[in-house]
Amino acid sequence: MSNQIKFVGLHAHSVFSVFDGLGYPQDHIDFAIENGMDALALTDHGNMNGLAYQVLHAKRVQKEGKDFKPIFGIEGYFIDSVAKWKEEKEEIDKNKKGRKKKEENSAVVIEDEEATKRQEKNILNRRAHLVLLAQNQTGLNNLFTIVSKSFDPNNFYRYPRIDYEMLREHNEGIIVSSACMGGPLSKDYWNNREEGDDAVQRAMVETIENFTSIFGDRFYGELQWNSIPEQHEINKHIIRAAEKTNIKLISTADSHYPRPELFKDRELYKQLGWLGKSKPDYAESNLPESREELKYELYPKNGNQMWEAYKTYSEQCGVDYDDDFIRETIERTYQIAHSRIESFYPDATVRLPDFVVPNGKSADEALRDLCFEGLNEKGLVTKDGYSDRLKQELEVIEDRGFSKYFLTMKAVADEATKTQLVGAGRGSAAGSLVAYVLGITGIDPIHYGLLFSRFLRRDAVDYPDIDYDVADPMVLKEILIDKWGKDTVVPISNYNTLQLRSLIKDISKFYGLDFSEVNRVTSVMLKEATPIAKKAHGITAGVYAPTFEEVKEYSATLKQFLNKYPHIATHVDNLYGQVRSISRHAGGVVIADGLNNHMPLINSGGVQQTPWSEGQNVRHLEPLGFIKFDILGLASLRMVEGAISHILKRHHGVENPTFDDIKKWYDKNLEPNVLNLDDQKVYKNVFHKGKWAGVFQFTEKGAQGFCKKAKPESIIDISAITSIYRPGPLSAKVHNHYVAAKRNPKGVKYIHPLVKEVTKETHGFLIFQEQIALLAHKLGKDLSLDEGNMLRKLLTKKGTGKGHEKKEAIHKKFIEGCVEKRISKEDAQKLWQTFEYFSGYGFNKSHAVSYSILSYQCAHLLTYYPVEWLAAFLDKEPEGRKERAINIVQSLGYRVERPNINESGQVWEIGVDNKSLIQPLTSIKGLGDKAVEQILQHRPFKTVEELLFNEEIVYSKLNKKALDVMVRCGAMNCLMDERFTGMKHFWSAVAVDRPKKEKNLIDNIELYKPEGDFNDTEKIEYLTGLTGIFPFNLVLKGDVYDSIKSNKIPALGEFDKNIGVAWFIPREVIEKKTKHGKIYYIVKTIDDTNNQFAIKCWGVNPVFDKVVVNRPYLAKLDYNETWGFSTRSISRNWRMIG
Repeated sequence: MSNQIKFVGLHAHSVFSVFDGLGYPQDHIDFAIENGMDALALTDHGNMNGLAYQVLHAKRVQKEGKDFKPIFGIEGYFIDSVAKWKEEKEEIDKNKKGRKKKEENSAVVIEDEEATKRQEKNILNRRAHLVLLAQNQTGLNNLFTIVSKSFDPNNFYRYPRIDYEMLREHNEGIIVSSACMGGPLSKDYWNNREEGDDAVQRAMVETIENFTSIFGDRFYGELQWNSIPEQHEINKHIIRAAEKTNIKLISTADSHYPRPELFKDRELYKQLGWLGKSKPDYAESNLPESREELKYELYPKNGNQMWEAYKTYSEQCGVDYDDDFIRETIERTYQIAHSRIESFYPDATVRLPDFVVPNGKSADEALRDLCFEGLNEKGLVTKDGYSDRLKQELEVIEDRGFSKYFLTMKAVADEATKTQLVGAGRGSAAGSLVAYVLGITGIDPIHYGLLFSRFLRRDAVDYPDIDYDVADPMVLKEILIDKWGKDTVVPISNYNTLQLRSLIKDISKFYGLDFSEVNRVTSVMLKEATPIAKKAHGITAGVYAPTFEEVKEYSATLKQFLNKYPHIATHVDNLYGQVRSISRHAGGVVIADGLNNHMPLINSGGVQQTPWSEGQNVRHLEPLGFIKFDILGLASLRMVEGAISHILKRHHGVENPTFDDIKKWYDKNLEPNVLNLDDQKVYKNVFHKGKWAGVFQFTEKGAQGFCKKAKPESIIDISAITSIYRPGPLSAKVHNHYVAAKRNPKGVKYIHPLVKEVTKETHGFLIFQEQIALLAHKLGKDLSLDEGNMLRKLLTKKGTGKGHEKKEAIHKKFIEGCVEKRISKEDAQKLWQTFEYFSGYGFNKSHAVSYSILSYQCAHLLTYYPVEWLAAFLDKEPEGRKERAINIVQSLGYRVERPNINESGQVWEIGVDNKSLIQPLTSIKGLGDKAVEQILQHRPFKTVEELLFNEEIVYSKLNKKALDVMVRCGAMNCLMDERFTGMKHFWSAVAVDRPKKEKNLIDNIELYKPEGDFNDTEKIEYLTGLTGIFPFNLVLKGDVYDSIKSNKIPALGEFDKNIGVAWFIPREVIEKKTKHGKIYYIVKTIDDTNNQFAIKCWGVNPVFDKVVVNRPYLAKLDYNETWGFSTRSISRNWRMIG
């Protein structure tokens, strides 16, 4: 035997064979190269989701000078006829009884490995494995089409299916092999072995002839090597059938993990896949201890390792083969990989829709025409600088070949504005005049000094990235899909991975560790690691999420745990970040013609989506020619729509406002170019006084406090405040310096008029990234704006590479220019150092201004239409923030009326007194939309009998649970007459023991009469928990409240440092630990000002320091503007009132 047998793995799985394969494609490629291989296929189960990783990494290693060839493929799920299978499935579905719910198909298919290695009698699960490899671009496109079709709902049930008809239609450029013990030839063995060898042979020959009639000599039988006796019976049958049909055979490694030593981790990964599911009987509960225990080793083997596997396993099973023949099957893989499969990468031509370009025009011509039409419509053609700026931008866009992108983005915007409000802009796109005149953004970039070069530099290579904010992105995406087609508009996938906390818990559970021990670790590891990680990065404020490596390094408790259980540490290292499930990107879609033929689309929950991702951590779409369009939702836009709807109803007599009505009012009164953005009444009422109800970007107390100190008077002021209120600038105390400079503008010194010109709007500080670019451009010698924007990025990079050389070249030109403008070299260098300092903190001005306009629009509505805005605010706040929102509204002097079954609707309504807001039925926690529909259709109800015994009501929708929550929150109090002794009596008789007939109700009334009313604690719990309304009248009884007021004790919301004492009601007590392990409490409170505050209670002893929620307290407290309220001893400084 020669030292090196040629071999290429033509059957290999990565982590995208979820919970079956382990390791990302790059891990497999790296080991294959290390193991002496020059090519490797990727054939994941039913999908090509790993192809982007495969392509990008293969290009990377080739660039490094390594000889490697990627081969693109799948191991599909095959059945003879999808049409016949569907008929059988429909018959089964028709005969099923008592089916509770329709199963939702998931794009992540967890392979039931053993189920494919036996006779499958269940029609619903019937499938065989089949390996398909692309020989060239034509074959790859055919593979993409096959995968897309297999995930079509017509072909998908638990598994995506392909059949002979599909293969016949799309066979060109594809090589096929018969796969593993779950392949079609193996199925012939499993299904016929009881009838004898001849029956197996007849079935195999028929199957081979079916495939060769489609693929000819591109169909190969596949042999595999392991210690499973049936594998060798299958191998022998395949060899015999191949002789009869004259087909060639190959041997494959069927690899499932990237390195030999990961066998145990792969087995554990499979076990994690069964968590929460019905584990099959044959699934092992223990992991193999050594490689010798394995029936097979599934790593990317080289030729010699394949030969060794063949010899070892055939000897173990006592089966003889022709060595020369088997060697040919091993080496044939190399011949296929290098002679029958071309060296190629997927066609990465950028794909955008053709329908956005009018007939008879090029994309450039169409864009230019639309831009100047838009400029004219806005009355800006003759305005100084606008036409020249537009021409300059168009020149860059056309030169870069981006015209079609802008036309597509305009088409999206045109559809969006027909059905919902859209944001003024997001990100750097607001700096583009082209985007503004096309209606993609809503603010004039020249008016606000926004830079196009911040958005699109002449020398950059990436496509633009316009994030587009709308009121309801899901609705817009559905509209686009309906209008342009599901194969033209495709949502982008996101992959969810195994994370540290869940991994530790699941692995520990598998090994039988005590839950309390594990929970002690997972509950403190982030608390321990975060402050140390923040310190390591120089972060002193804001939120920071430590990385996987940082948590392991900085959490002492986790370190101790992993040292104690090193096998768990190994598993965590090897399984962290592996794929767990698939979801959809919050707003990203790809838009192009015939995407199903250019990428292998998948389907999850009935929604077609991309196989590859594009986001913060991965960039896989654009390198393959697909451009992401981000359509994102802003709840504040929905609030604005809701407020305008209330305004139209109350002030304009429009009973049921349509979106067209809302849009007309918005365009006339609230559109950024119409609205007075300098109205100081708005600034003083909201941003100075601190009326924050639902005001965009000002929902957190820290931002609110900073804003009240800074007292903004313009959009740029708001932009500066929101740009400063981030971890970096806060750590550098920029917020304090900014407030001081704003209060004393005469104290700000500028070293040059050009510096004053650029930074005066931010009181001498470099707050915006654009300011660095502008100063470099204006002060440097022959420095372009593009170079200024490049500098912004270069300043944040360390090292001595090409970036450093470019930075030094700009630095030299900057100093020379400053000196020419009579700035001393010393002052120029100081200014450069200021650039370096602020480069890590500077924020995107285009984004800041765009979002500040929405903040101002919210503030304008709160100022001039307060009750309408508050109704919309309450209506759009999510369940988790409902109680806080109600308290905010009450703190502004408005009453909130609890829901009433006969009066409340589907949205928050405004009372006739203009000072009250009526809670809708839809906001009762646990009351479903179907129940609300039944109530609205059949009310009013004069008696409880009319509600309980109405022949027209569908009680499967208005069920016992609905009655339960409505009674407990008081929504049915209007139906509780003198027959009932209290709410608890009413609840038991009507909801708990739901009567079916009126006689049952009469019996229940008598039976439960002794129960009387709920106690105060129950009433507080039910009302607050179900509606978010906190009943002060139940907590602060008359004499207690009178005592507080008569003694002039301030509420916590009116805290006076000079007094140092305040009263409040604890709503929640959270126990925490300091980094030194000492216990402290965070007590969340409320008072009659309806303000919510948190008090940090240090040095507590849980045995003695008890805090009772929903009871009034008087306490001596400390207050710090940065850290808020705190106290040192509960037992000494707190007293319960009453």
